[in-house]
Amino acid sequence: MSTAHPMDRRQFVAGTAALAGAAALARLAGAEDEAPAPLRIGLVGCGGRGTGAAENCLRAAENVQLVAMGDLFPDRLASSRKYLAGRKLAGYAVEDKHCFTGLDAYKQVLETDVDLVLFCTPPGFRPTHVTAAIDAGKHVFMEKPVAVDAPGVRTILAAGEKAKAKNLGILSGTQYRHHEKFIETIDRVHDGAIGRIVAGRAYYNVGGAWHRGTKPEWTPMESQLRNWYYHCWLSGDFIVEQHIHTIDVCNWVLGGPPVRALAVGGRLGRTDPKFGNIYDHFCVDYEYPNGVHVMSMCRHFERTDFHVGANFDGTEGTAEPYQGVIAGGKDWKYGGKATLGTAYVQEHKDFIASIRAGTPLNEAAFVAESTLTAIIGREAAYTGKAIAFADYMKSDLTLGPETVAMGPAEVRRVPIPGKAR
Repeated sequence: MSTAHPMDRRQFVAGTAALAGAAALARLAGAEDEAPAPLRIGLVGCGGRGTGAAENCLRAAENVQLVAMGDLFPDRLASSRKYLAGRKLAGYAVEDKHCFTGLDAYKQVLETDVDLVLFCTPPGFRPTHVTAAIDAGKHVFMEKPVAVDAPGVRTILAAGEKAKAKNLGILSGTQYRHHEKFIETIDRVHDGAIGRIVAGRAYYNVGGAWHRGTKPEWTPMESQLRNWYYHCWLSGDFIVEQHIHTIDVCNWVLGGPPVRALAVGGRLGRTDPKFGNIYDHFCVDYEYPNGVHVMSMCRHFERTDFHVGANFDGTEGTAEPYQGVIAGGKDWKYGGKATLGTAYVQEHKDFIASIRAGTPLNEAAFVAESTLTAIIGREAAYTGKAIAFADYMKSDLTLGPETVAMGPAEVRRVPIPGKAR
Protein backbone atom coordinates (compact mmCIF):
# COMPACT_ATOMS: atom_id res chain seq x y z
CA MET A 1 0.00 0.00 0.00
CA SER A 2 1.16 3.50 -0.74
CA THR A 3 2.04 5.50 2.37
CA ALA A 4 3.27 8.71 0.73
CA HIS A 5 1.06 11.75 1.06
CA PRO A 6 -0.52 12.77 -2.25
CA MET A 7 0.80 15.50 -4.49
CA ASP A 8 -0.07 18.82 -2.93
CA ARG A 9 -2.17 21.34 -4.85
CA ARG A 10 0.74 23.59 -5.78
CA GLN A 11 2.67 20.66 -7.26
CA PHE A 12 -0.49 19.49 -9.00
CA VAL A 13 -1.15 22.90 -10.56
CA ALA A 14 2.45 23.14 -11.74
CA GLY A 15 2.26 19.67 -13.27
CA THR A 16 -0.99 20.23 -15.07
CA ALA A 17 0.10 23.66 -16.27
CA ALA A 18 2.95 22.02 -18.15
CA LEU A 19 0.36 20.08 -20.14
CA ALA A 20 -1.87 23.04 -20.87
CA GLY A 21 -0.50 23.74 -24.33
CA ALA A 22 -0.49 20.14 -25.48
CA ALA A 23 -2.98 18.73 -27.91
CA ALA A 24 -6.12 17.17 -26.47
CA LEU A 25 -5.38 13.97 -24.58
CA ALA A 26 -8.99 12.87 -24.36
CA ARG A 27 -12.47 13.84 -25.44
CA LEU A 28 -12.81 15.92 -22.30
CA ALA A 29 -9.90 18.22 -23.17
CA GLY A 30 -10.68 20.90 -25.72
CA ALA A 31 -8.14 22.45 -28.06
CA GLU A 32 -5.77 25.03 -26.60
CA ASP A 33 -7.90 27.97 -27.72
CA GLU A 34 -11.30 26.36 -27.12
CA ALA A 35 -13.50 25.78 -24.12
CA PRO A 36 -13.22 22.22 -22.80
CA ALA A 37 -15.79 19.71 -23.93
CA PRO A 38 -18.67 19.12 -21.51
CA LEU A 39 -17.93 16.90 -18.54
CA ARG A 40 -21.10 14.92 -17.83
CA ILE A 41 -21.63 13.92 -14.23
CA GLY A 42 -24.09 11.65 -12.45
CA LEU A 43 -25.06 11.68 -8.79
CA VAL A 44 -25.84 8.54 -6.79
CA GLY A 45 -27.11 9.31 -3.29
CA CYS A 46 -29.21 12.48 -3.13
CA GLY A 47 -29.11 13.32 0.55
CA GLY A 48 -27.60 16.50 1.96
CA ARG A 49 -23.98 15.57 1.28
CA GLY A 50 -24.71 14.21 -2.18
CA THR A 51 -26.68 17.29 -3.17
CA GLY A 52 -23.89 19.46 -1.78
CA ALA A 53 -21.22 17.51 -3.67
CA ALA A 54 -23.14 17.93 -6.93
CA GLU A 55 -23.36 21.68 -6.41
CA ASN A 56 -19.66 21.85 -5.47
CA CYS A 57 -18.75 19.98 -8.66
CA LEU A 58 -20.95 22.18 -10.85
CA ARG A 59 -19.34 25.30 -9.40
CA ALA A 60 -15.80 23.97 -9.75
CA ALA A 61 -15.24 24.43 -13.49
CA GLU A 62 -16.85 25.54 -16.72
CA ASN A 63 -18.81 23.20 -18.95
CA VAL A 64 -19.69 20.68 -16.24
CA GLN A 65 -23.19 19.24 -16.53
CA LEU A 66 -25.21 17.15 -14.08
CA VAL A 67 -27.22 14.86 -16.37
CA ALA A 68 -28.28 11.83 -14.26
CA MET A 69 -29.35 11.20 -10.67
CA GLY A 70 -30.21 8.15 -8.59
CA ASP A 71 -31.29 7.44 -5.02
CA LEU A 72 -32.90 4.66 -3.03
CA PHE A 73 -35.97 6.78 -2.31
CA PRO A 74 -38.13 8.92 -4.62
CA ASP A 75 -38.66 11.63 -2.00
CA ARG A 76 -34.92 12.12 -1.51
CA LEU A 77 -34.39 12.34 -5.26
CA ALA A 78 -37.22 14.85 -5.61
CA SER A 79 -35.98 17.11 -2.81
CA SER A 80 -32.46 17.11 -4.25
CA ARG A 81 -33.71 17.99 -7.73
CA LYS A 82 -35.84 20.81 -6.32
CA TYR A 83 -32.91 22.25 -4.41
CA LEU A 84 -30.46 22.08 -7.31
CA ALA A 85 -32.96 23.53 -9.76
CA GLY A 86 -33.59 26.39 -7.34
CA ARG A 87 -29.88 27.21 -7.21
CA LYS A 88 -30.08 28.15 -10.92
CA LEU A 89 -26.82 26.38 -11.70
CA ALA A 90 -25.80 26.60 -15.34
CA GLY A 91 -24.80 22.94 -15.41
CA TYR A 92 -27.99 21.46 -13.97
CA ALA A 93 -29.49 19.55 -16.91
CA VAL A 94 -31.23 16.49 -15.49
CA GLU A 95 -34.22 15.18 -17.41
CA ASP A 96 -36.90 12.97 -15.87
CA LYS A 97 -35.83 10.03 -18.00
CA HIS A 98 -32.40 10.13 -16.37
CA CYS A 99 -33.69 9.99 -12.79
CA PHE A 100 -33.68 6.59 -11.10
CA THR A 101 -34.71 5.14 -7.74
CA GLY A 102 -34.27 1.87 -5.90
CA LEU A 103 -31.38 -0.37 -4.97
CA ASP A 104 -30.26 -0.62 -8.62
CA ALA A 105 -30.37 3.12 -9.30
CA TYR A 106 -26.56 3.22 -9.42
CA LYS A 107 -26.55 0.71 -12.27
CA GLN A 108 -29.00 2.82 -14.24
CA VAL A 109 -26.93 5.96 -13.74
CA LEU A 110 -23.86 4.07 -14.97
CA GLU A 111 -25.75 3.06 -18.12
CA THR A 112 -26.13 6.73 -19.13
CA ASP A 113 -23.41 8.64 -20.95
CA VAL A 114 -21.89 10.19 -17.82
CA ASP A 115 -18.12 10.65 -17.60
CA LEU A 116 -17.91 11.05 -13.82
CA VAL A 117 -20.11 9.63 -11.06
CA LEU A 118 -20.43 11.08 -7.55
CA PHE A 119 -21.12 8.34 -4.97
CA CYS A 120 -22.65 9.77 -1.80
CA THR A 121 -24.68 6.81 -0.56
CA PRO A 122 -24.19 5.15 2.85
CA PRO A 123 -20.59 3.85 3.05
CA GLY A 124 -21.65 0.21 3.26
CA PHE A 125 -22.51 0.38 -0.46
CA ARG A 126 -19.34 2.19 -1.55
CA PRO A 127 -17.15 -0.80 -2.57
CA THR A 128 -19.86 -2.27 -4.81
CA HIS A 129 -20.71 1.04 -6.43
CA VAL A 130 -17.12 2.15 -7.04
CA THR A 131 -16.12 -1.19 -8.52
CA ALA A 132 -19.08 -1.09 -10.90
CA ALA A 133 -18.19 2.44 -12.01
CA ILE A 134 -14.56 1.62 -12.74
CA ASP A 135 -15.65 -1.49 -14.63
CA ALA A 136 -17.99 0.76 -16.65
CA GLY A 137 -15.14 3.13 -17.53
CA LYS A 138 -16.29 6.08 -15.39
CA HIS A 139 -14.28 8.49 -13.27
CA VAL A 140 -15.35 8.40 -9.60
CA PHE A 141 -15.87 10.83 -6.77
CA MET A 142 -16.49 8.80 -3.60
CA GLU A 143 -17.47 10.30 -0.29
CA LYS A 144 -15.57 9.18 2.77
CA PRO A 145 -15.38 6.66 4.32
CA VAL A 146 -15.01 4.17 1.52
CA ALA A 147 -15.98 0.98 3.35
CA VAL A 148 -17.16 -0.33 6.72
CA ASP A 149 -15.03 -3.48 6.97
CA ALA A 150 -11.72 -4.90 5.78
CA PRO A 151 -13.13 -6.81 2.76
CA GLY A 152 -14.64 -3.52 1.58
CA VAL A 153 -11.30 -1.74 2.03
CA ARG A 154 -9.55 -4.40 -0.04
CA THR A 155 -12.20 -3.98 -2.74
CA ILE A 156 -11.52 -0.24 -2.91
CA LEU A 157 -7.76 -0.82 -3.12
CA ALA A 158 -8.34 -3.23 -6.02
CA ALA A 159 -10.63 -0.72 -7.73
CA GLY A 160 -7.94 1.92 -7.35
CA GLU A 161 -5.38 -0.27 -9.10
CA LYS A 162 -7.85 -1.09 -11.87
CA ALA A 163 -8.56 2.63 -12.29
CA LYS A 164 -4.84 3.32 -12.72
CA ALA A 165 -4.61 0.67 -15.43
CA LYS A 166 -7.58 2.26 -17.25
CA ASN A 167 -6.39 5.86 -16.69
CA LEU A 168 -9.51 6.64 -14.68
CA GLY A 169 -9.59 9.02 -11.75
CA ILE A 170 -10.80 8.48 -8.19
CA LEU A 171 -11.34 11.44 -5.89
CA SER A 172 -12.24 11.00 -2.22
CA GLY A 173 -14.25 13.41 -0.10
CA THR A 174 -11.38 14.27 2.26
CA GLN A 175 -11.45 18.00 1.62
CA TYR A 176 -8.50 18.80 3.86
CA ARG A 177 -6.17 17.20 1.31
CA HIS A 178 -7.17 20.06 -1.04
CA HIS A 179 -7.33 22.79 1.62
CA GLU A 180 -4.54 25.35 1.21
CA LYS A 181 -4.14 25.89 4.98
CA PHE A 182 -3.69 22.17 5.65
CA ILE A 183 -1.41 21.67 2.64
CA GLU A 184 0.92 24.51 3.58
CA THR A 185 1.05 23.54 7.26
CA ILE A 186 1.72 19.86 6.63
CA ASP A 187 4.27 20.62 3.89
CA ARG A 188 6.22 22.56 6.50
CA VAL A 189 5.98 19.69 8.96
CA HIS A 190 7.30 17.32 6.32
CA ASP A 191 10.12 19.77 5.62
CA GLY A 192 11.20 19.53 9.26
CA ALA A 193 9.60 22.63 10.78
CA ILE A 194 8.88 20.86 14.09
CA GLY A 195 11.71 18.33 13.92
CA ARG A 196 10.97 14.66 14.46
CA ILE A 197 7.34 14.02 15.40
CA VAL A 198 7.06 12.33 18.79
CA ALA A 199 3.31 12.42 19.57
CA GLY A 200 -0.08 13.65 18.41
CA ARG A 201 -3.68 14.21 19.47
CA ALA A 202 -6.80 14.07 17.31
CA TYR A 203 -10.32 15.16 18.24
CA TYR A 204 -13.83 14.99 16.83
CA ASN A 205 -15.91 15.97 19.84
CA VAL A 206 -19.33 17.18 18.73
CA GLY A 207 -22.99 17.08 19.74
CA GLY A 208 -25.66 14.78 18.36
CA ALA A 209 -26.48 13.78 14.82
CA TRP A 210 -29.63 13.69 12.71
CA HIS A 211 -32.34 11.05 13.03
CA ARG A 212 -35.24 10.76 10.58
CA GLY A 213 -37.56 8.88 12.90
CA THR A 214 -39.72 6.10 11.54
CA LYS A 215 -43.10 5.67 9.88
CA PRO A 216 -45.60 2.79 10.03
CA GLU A 217 -45.34 2.23 6.28
CA TRP A 218 -41.58 1.75 6.41
CA THR A 219 -40.31 -1.81 6.56
CA PRO A 220 -37.53 -2.54 9.08
CA MET A 221 -34.97 -2.43 6.27
CA GLU A 222 -36.24 0.90 4.99
CA SER A 223 -36.08 2.30 8.50
CA GLN A 224 -32.44 1.21 8.76
CA LEU A 225 -31.59 2.62 5.35
CA ARG A 226 -33.20 5.97 6.10
CA ASN A 227 -31.42 6.11 9.46
CA TRP A 228 -28.24 4.53 8.14
CA TYR A 229 -25.94 6.53 10.39
CA TYR A 230 -26.95 4.41 13.40
CA HIS A 231 -26.30 1.00 11.88
CA CYS A 232 -22.71 -0.18 11.72
CA TRP A 233 -23.12 -2.19 8.52
CA LEU A 234 -24.14 1.00 6.73
CA SER A 235 -22.04 3.72 8.39
CA GLY A 236 -19.15 1.86 10.00
CA ASP A 237 -20.04 3.65 13.28
CA PHE A 238 -19.37 7.35 13.68
CA ILE A 239 -15.63 6.94 14.31
CA VAL A 240 -15.42 5.66 10.74
CA GLU A 241 -18.07 7.84 9.13
CA GLN A 242 -17.08 11.15 10.72
CA HIS A 243 -13.81 11.02 12.66
CA ILE A 244 -12.07 9.70 9.54
CA HIS A 245 -11.42 13.33 8.56
CA THR A 246 -9.10 13.88 11.53
CA ILE A 247 -7.68 10.36 11.35
CA ASP A 248 -6.79 11.02 7.71
CA VAL A 249 -4.93 14.17 8.76
CA CYS A 250 -2.91 12.06 11.22
CA ASN A 251 -1.99 9.53 8.53
CA TRP A 252 -1.08 12.38 6.17
CA VAL A 253 1.18 14.05 8.72
CA LEU A 254 2.81 10.79 9.79
CA GLY A 255 3.25 9.43 6.27
CA GLY A 256 0.97 6.41 6.49
CA PRO A 257 -1.27 4.32 8.74
CA PRO A 258 -0.56 3.18 12.30
CA VAL A 259 0.84 -0.16 13.33
CA ARG A 260 -1.91 -0.97 15.83
CA ALA A 261 -4.77 0.43 17.89
CA LEU A 262 -5.91 -0.02 21.49
CA ALA A 263 -9.19 1.61 22.48
CA VAL A 264 -12.13 2.10 24.78
CA GLY A 265 -15.61 3.16 23.81
CA GLY A 266 -19.25 2.69 24.53
CA ARG A 267 -22.75 4.03 24.56
CA LEU A 268 -23.79 6.27 27.44
CA GLY A 269 -26.17 8.95 26.19
CA ARG A 270 -27.47 7.45 22.95
CA THR A 271 -29.07 4.34 24.47
CA ASP A 272 -32.55 4.37 22.91
CA PRO A 273 -33.06 1.42 20.51
CA LYS A 274 -33.84 3.92 17.75
CA PHE A 275 -30.10 4.65 17.68
CA GLY A 276 -29.31 1.21 16.26
CA ASN A 277 -26.09 -0.44 17.38
CA ILE A 278 -23.37 2.22 17.23
CA TYR A 279 -21.39 3.77 20.08
CA ASP A 280 -21.46 7.42 21.13
CA HIS A 281 -17.82 7.74 22.27
CA PHE A 282 -14.39 6.32 21.46
CA CYS A 283 -10.86 6.97 22.65
CA VAL A 284 -8.10 5.24 20.71
CA ASP A 285 -4.36 4.99 21.24
CA TYR A 286 -2.93 4.68 17.74
CA GLU A 287 0.67 3.51 17.63
CA TYR A 288 2.52 4.63 14.50
CA PRO A 289 5.96 3.47 13.31
CA ASN A 290 8.98 4.56 15.38
CA GLY A 291 6.95 4.46 18.57
CA VAL A 292 4.87 7.57 17.85
CA HIS A 293 1.52 7.50 19.65
CA VAL A 294 -1.57 9.53 18.71
CA MET A 295 -4.43 9.87 21.19
CA SER A 296 -7.61 9.93 19.09
CA MET A 297 -10.86 10.99 20.78
CA CYS A 298 -14.36 11.35 19.36
CA ARG A 299 -17.79 11.57 20.92
CA HIS A 300 -21.42 12.56 20.39
CA PHE A 301 -22.83 14.09 23.57
CA GLU A 302 -25.43 16.84 23.58
CA ARG A 303 -24.67 20.13 25.40
CA THR A 304 -20.93 19.49 25.60
CA ASP A 305 -17.89 21.38 24.33
CA PHE A 306 -17.22 21.24 20.60
CA HIS A 307 -13.65 20.49 19.57
CA VAL A 308 -12.48 19.22 16.19
CA GLY A 309 -8.78 19.37 15.46
CA ALA A 310 -5.35 17.78 15.67
CA ASN A 311 -2.03 18.71 17.30
CA PHE A 312 1.41 17.25 16.67
CA ASP A 313 4.45 17.55 18.93
CA GLY A 314 7.95 17.42 17.51
CA THR A 315 11.44 17.67 18.92
CA GLU A 316 11.62 21.29 17.79
CA GLY A 317 8.04 22.57 18.00
CA THR A 318 4.34 21.88 17.56
CA ALA A 319 1.94 22.00 14.61
CA GLU A 320 -1.83 22.55 14.46
CA PRO A 321 -3.03 22.01 10.85
CA TYR A 322 -6.63 22.99 11.65
CA GLN A 323 -5.44 26.41 12.83
CA GLY A 324 -2.61 26.67 10.32
CA VAL A 325 -0.06 27.30 13.08
CA ILE A 326 3.48 26.09 13.75
CA ALA A 327 5.08 27.08 17.04
CA GLY A 328 8.70 26.53 17.96
CA GLY A 329 11.96 27.31 16.26
CA LYS A 330 10.23 28.01 12.94
CA ASP A 331 7.10 29.90 14.00
CA TRP A 332 4.59 30.32 11.20
CA LYS A 333 0.89 31.09 10.75
CA TYR A 334 -1.23 30.62 7.66
CA GLY A 335 -2.27 33.98 6.25
CA GLY A 336 -4.47 32.96 3.33
CA LYS A 337 -8.23 32.96 2.94
CA ALA A 338 -9.04 29.32 2.18
CA THR A 339 -11.96 27.95 4.21
CA LEU A 340 -13.61 24.56 4.48
CA GLY A 341 -16.25 25.86 2.07
CA THR A 342 -13.65 26.70 -0.56
CA ALA A 343 -11.99 23.30 -0.05
CA TYR A 344 -15.26 21.51 -0.87
CA VAL A 345 -15.09 23.16 -4.30
CA GLN A 346 -11.30 23.06 -4.64
CA GLU A 347 -11.16 19.27 -4.53
CA HIS A 348 -13.45 19.14 -7.56
CA LYS A 349 -11.46 21.85 -9.34
CA ASP A 350 -8.30 19.83 -8.91
CA PHE A 351 -10.00 16.61 -10.00
CA ILE A 352 -11.64 18.06 -13.10
CA ALA A 353 -8.39 19.74 -14.16
CA SER A 354 -6.55 16.43 -13.80
CA ILE A 355 -9.19 14.58 -15.84
CA ARG A 356 -9.07 17.15 -18.62
CA ALA A 357 -5.28 17.06 -18.61
CA GLY A 358 -5.39 13.30 -19.16
CA THR A 359 -3.65 12.62 -15.82
CA PRO A 360 -6.55 11.89 -13.44
CA LEU A 361 -5.91 11.94 -9.71
CA ASN A 362 -6.25 8.62 -7.92
CA GLU A 363 -6.81 8.92 -4.15
CA ALA A 364 -8.08 5.40 -3.53
CA ALA A 365 -5.07 4.10 -1.58
CA PHE A 366 -4.71 6.75 1.08
CA VAL A 367 -8.43 7.06 1.83
CA ALA A 368 -8.69 3.26 2.01
CA GLU A 369 -5.81 3.25 4.51
CA SER A 370 -7.47 5.99 6.55
CA THR A 371 -10.77 4.10 6.47
CA LEU A 372 -9.09 0.96 7.81
CA THR A 373 -7.32 3.07 10.44
CA ALA A 374 -10.72 4.19 11.71
CA ILE A 375 -12.04 0.62 11.48
CA ILE A 376 -9.26 -0.85 13.65
CA GLY A 377 -9.96 1.86 16.24
CA ARG A 378 -13.61 0.80 16.23
CA GLU A 379 -12.77 -2.89 16.46
CA ALA A 380 -10.29 -2.30 19.29
CA ALA A 381 -13.08 -0.61 21.27
CA TYR A 382 -15.71 -3.20 20.31
CA THR A 383 -13.53 -6.16 21.31
CA GLY A 384 -11.29 -4.75 24.03
CA LYS A 385 -8.27 -6.13 22.17
CA ALA A 386 -5.27 -4.52 20.49
CA ILE A 387 -5.82 -4.63 16.73
CA ALA A 388 -2.87 -4.63 14.32
CA PHE A 389 -3.38 -2.77 11.05
CA ALA A 390 -1.62 -5.37 8.86
CA ASP A 391 -3.44 -8.28 10.50
CA TYR A 392 -6.87 -6.67 10.26
CA MET A 393 -6.36 -5.84 6.59
CA LYS A 394 -6.66 -9.62 6.08
CA SER A 395 -9.89 -9.94 8.10
CA ASP A 396 -12.84 -11.65 6.44
CA LEU A 397 -15.41 -10.16 8.83
CA THR A 398 -18.19 -8.49 6.83
CA LEU A 399 -20.83 -6.36 8.48
CA GLY A 400 -23.62 -6.27 5.91
CA PRO A 401 -26.42 -8.79 5.33
CA GLU A 402 -26.06 -11.29 2.51
CA THR A 403 -28.85 -9.56 0.60
CA VAL A 404 -30.49 -6.16 0.94
CA ALA A 405 -34.23 -6.12 0.31
CA MET A 406 -37.08 -3.94 1.54
CA GLY A 407 -38.51 -6.19 4.22
CA PRO A 408 -37.42 -7.64 7.56
CA ALA A 409 -34.03 -6.58 8.90
CA GLU A 410 -32.14 -7.60 12.00
CA VAL A 411 -30.67 -4.91 14.24
CA ARG A 412 -27.49 -6.47 15.56
CA ARG A 413 -26.77 -6.04 19.25
CA VAL A 414 -24.48 -3.31 20.53
CA PRO A 415 -20.96 -4.82 20.76
CA ILE A 416 -19.71 -5.50 24.29
CA PRO A 417 -15.94 -5.79 24.84
CA GLY A 418 -14.91 -9.30 25.84
CA LYS A 419 -17.90 -10.91 24.16
CA ALA A 420 -17.65 -12.80 20.85
CA ARG A 421 -17.63 -10.43 17.85
